[in-house]
Amino acid sequence: MDMNHTPTTDKDLPAKIAKLVVERGWNNDDFSRIAGINRHTVRQIMLGGAGRRLRNTTVSACAKALGLTVNELRGLPLEVLLPRMVGQRPLSDDDNLRALFVHATQPELRGWLERNPERARQFTVEEFRELLALQGEGGPLANYGVEHFVELILRKRRLLRRVRAIAASEYLPLLEQIVGLLAEKIGANHLD
Repeated sequence: MDMNHTPTTDKDLPAKIAKLVVERGWNNDDFSRIAGINRHTVRQIMLGGAGRRLRNTTVSACAKALGLTVNELRGLPLEVLLPRMVGQRPLSDDDNLRALFVHATQPELRGWLERNPERARQFTVEEFRELLALQGEGGPLANYGVEHFVELILRKRRLLRRVRAIAASEYLPLLEQIVGLLAEKIGANHLD
């Protein structure tokens, strides 16, 4: 797995979706029905999109039909996604750990991975990418240490679990107010 894989561009996304649909064994009508998108759009996707940019709702419907998140569909390479289409497991935890180790260029990160393989196996692809992006001579990993950033990642993970639980409760309006105030405080209102 290429941990430095760049997300699929908008113009390449239809071709990627088409390959996943074919691997799933669906024809155009199957895909149209399962994804809930019209046949003309499916036909365009299956022809590789011809430079056509898909609407976000279409990408979301395609991802859901394929059993993926939008982030997985856009961000993961085909060699990781294709096995999922035929019921095979994607790369194992050990494969993920090996891939992270291969892309870990900073000695501090490599050492941490050797000392903490069980903790490293629990990282998501996005968390791996976050750690890898912190590498570099004089970079954050060297200045603050791997353990510092691992703890930040774990704190974010716990926080997001709590936010999801609150968002699914009657306290959603309160959560929106709190998040709105914090977003205003840091100048992130443009993310709406």
